[in-house]
Amino acid sequence: MSITTSLDIPASRSSLLVRRRITTYFVGGVQEIPNLVAALAQRGHSVHELSVDIREGVRESSMVCTILLPGDAIEPLLDYLRELPAVVSSDLA
Repeated sequence: MSITTSLDIPASRSSLLVRRRITTYFVGGVQEIPNLVAALAQRGHSVHELSVDIREGVRESSMVCTILLPGDAIEPLLDYLRELPAVVSSDLA
């Protein structure tokens, strides 16, 4: 007689870091860039790439950045960015 035992151990996916590109549309122009980058840094996220598009006469500017974070931290981060006063929207690029 043979007994087979199977153990289901959930894999810890939260520790796996994923590189994500985030696009954030904001108002306030160039003065808001340090605030947005600081908001990412305060949550422990390093910005690896950053590009900003600010055009004269256009109300909204955009910032695209690449950050490294656990997969389960993406939506909470986007929600956090969306709550910032200058942010119009923030989504995965």
